[in-house]
Amino acid sequence: MAAKYIITLLILNIFNICLGQNELTVSGNISANDQELPFATVSVENHNTGTAADSNGAYKINLPNEPVTLIIQAVGFKTLRKKIIPANYSSTALNFVLIEDLLGLEEIVVSATRNRISKKKAAVIVNVLSSKLFKATQSISLADGLNYQPGVRVETNCQNCGFTQVRLNGLGGQYTQVLLNSRPVFSALNGVYGLEQIPVSIIDRVEVVRSGGSALFGSSAIAGTINIITKEPVNSSWEITSNIGLIAGKTPDRSLNLNTSLVSEDLSSGVTLYGIYRNRDSFDANEDGFSEITKLTNNSLGAKAFYRPNNTSKIGLDFTAIREYRRGGDQLNLAPQFTDITEELDHNTIFAGVDYDLFNDDHTNNLTTYASIQHTDRDSYYGGLGGGRTRADSIAANNAFGKTTDLAFVSGLKFTHTFKNEDVLTSGIEYQLNETEDAIAGYTRIVDQKVNNYGLYSQYEWKPLANFTALLGARLDHINVDGFYQIENITRNANVSQTVISPRLTLLYNFTDNLQFRGGYARGFRAPQAFNEDLHISSVGGEQRFVILSNDLESEFSNAFTGSLNFTKVFNKVQTSLLIEGFYTTLENPFTLVSTGASLPNGSILEESRNGSGAYVAGTNIEFHLSPSKALLFQAGITYQKSIYNEDQILFEADGRNALEADVSTNEFLRSPNVYGFFNTNWTVSEAVNLDLTGSFTGSMLTPHVISDSGFLTLDKTRSFMDISTKATYHFDLAENLHIELSGGVQNIFNNYQKDFDQGPLRDSNYIYGPNRPRTLYFGIRFGDF
Repeated sequence: MAAKYIITLLILNIFNICLGQNELTVSGNISANDQELPFATVSVENHNTGTAADSNGAYKINLPNEPVTLIIQAVGFKTLRKKIIPANYSSTALNFVLIEDLLGLEEIVVSATRNRISKKKAAVIVNVLSSKLFKATQSISLADGLNYQPGVRVETNCQNCGFTQVRLNGLGGQYTQVLLNSRPVFSALNGVYGLEQIPVSIIDRVEVVRSGGSALFGSSAIAGTINIITKEPVNSSWEITSNIGLIAGKTPDRSLNLNTSLVSEDLSSGVTLYGIYRNRDSFDANEDGFSEITKLTNNSLGAKAFYRPNNTSKIGLDFTAIREYRRGGDQLNLAPQFTDITEELDHNTIFAGVDYDLFNDDHTNNLTTYASIQHTDRDSYYGGLGGGRTRADSIAANNAFGKTTDLAFVSGLKFTHTFKNEDVLTSGIEYQLNETEDAIAGYTRIVDQKVNNYGLYSQYEWKPLANFTALLGARLDHINVDGFYQIENITRNANVSQTVISPRLTLLYNFTDNLQFRGGYARGFRAPQAFNEDLHISSVGGEQRFVILSNDLESEFSNAFTGSLNFTKVFNKVQTSLLIEGFYTTLENPFTLVSTGASLPNGSILEESRNGSGAYVAGTNIEFHLSPSKALLFQAGITYQKSIYNEDQILFEADGRNALEADVSTNEFLRSPNVYGFFNTNWTVSEAVNLDLTGSFTGSMLTPHVISDSGFLTLDKTRSFMDISTKATYHFDLAENLHIELSGGVQNIFNNYQKDFDQGPLRDSNYIYGPNRPRTLYFGIRFGDF
């Protein structure tokens, strides 16, 4: 019996030894720039084995006893692949040193395919604006920093209220779908002032996809998408930032930001909290008593949290509340109805969202369900006395108060399957709702609009070859628009019910590891409804200018073609990248605004949204990055383009009552320069000192200008502008967990600013172009554990 027992033990020991030989433990440390790199990931290529380093950069992973290729990744660093024999490191530490991805070539993005993917592997070009760029440009709101990407331009469209819009590849703001955390809850009403309402302190990054995106995100993505991704908790930290700017050396713009993150030790849960207070005085550029930059107060509070019940699921929550007050015009110390001109807006906006991710054990299947909502209450005043003091003027002024409510809701379900050959199938369903009610009783002005959109989409990422990827997809949308629009005695109704399919095809071919080709086609559409420009009210000649939809407005469609070559190369330690992209987009039945030349009974001016005969936008984006060392980074981009209607479009329609009046028409898109671009240089002088030099260029463009005395419309050719800014930052440590940054600089150093603003109460408030502010001095302090 004893012999049998001993033999059994020996067999079990041998069996255990054999099992142990099938799996080995490898451990070590991950670092970069001579410092430990926390939370980097280590995974096995073509296998579901992986782990994450701890807060000190230490990792441990169990590997099969056979040669494997390890993939080491961390945000902001180049991916490292290393083939090893695990047995060689069973008793020896295996350490890794990552190189910083200074050009952001391997950033993980979500806007290209609705899935996490490396920029370099995405068949669609995705540009990323990071918090580092926002800091370099001293951006306070999203509107301040968007100019620093090729094909992107932000413009201010009103002296009285500061209405801004972003243009992608020469198309207006209504053609761009703005997403918040990948959800289309940024409505048309948000598009009027929302770019300046979103503080950069809550933004982790902004992903920009140029060209059509309707196949993924539905209508309004004709020009592309801008995806605002708010900060997520990564590690426990806190920071406080305070800035003050002096516009033209005298008008203060003050802000205070607070951010903190708490993450559990096992990384299973975390929350980020952020808040901002901003107070900007109004600025009068030509000392006529009327503002060119609005008075603004912004109070924002938000949070983003996650919880991982286990390794295969994650729950995410986000919430942002924005209270913004803005006012422009004259005599800002008086109640608005006692002024010559006032535009006053008081916004209360809430964004909230929840999502749930579920994976299988080997992460080849992913099911995501989500819901997001936005609600805005807005009190407004668009009016004044127009320089008059008659009884009729006073009555009209008291009737210029308005009330707006806006609701946007989106919910959906997305399923992704990754095949063994790394092909990816993504399919989903989505419901979008937008309800807008905008009323100014004194003008009998009503926009009562409800839009329901039911979407079904699917795309297949096909990788038949190691160097070739094809992305094929389509989205089927059924859209219902129920709208009622009234101005005085003019009424319009929109009853639209249509089903639209939007196909998409994009290709990626790697000629070599350094040279990539991308090309694609996308179809897009916009249904007849009120968009951001239609919800904005401007003043001219002391009267308000309203937009109404025409009776027979039809849907607008687009066909977008793109092709690009991207060359990236590391020469010794010099990182370089050059992108040349061509784009061509055709528009069928494009929406155009026509000034009818008619006055309403209350004296207001009427514009009508009509279908044009067709148009195209064609051009080239060129982007260049250079980093000779980790201490120096230079990037620049320029866009050459043309935006042309197939036939001359009537912009001003004479009513025949004045013999001097004549129709005004053009075949060029208005406010669309043929050349614009940017540059950004960052120099890390030492561990303590950092210098930034940035600039944006806006070429000349055709801008409408209403002559106040006559009410006639002229088309003026503006001059070009070069807006250059600089910033210096000094960093020092008071303690291990307390760091301080002092910064200062000058925006628009050469004061390249518009000089020919209209003056007085009868001015055309839309006649504004060029940089959004004159020379501005600013100072800042930032401290915390960052």
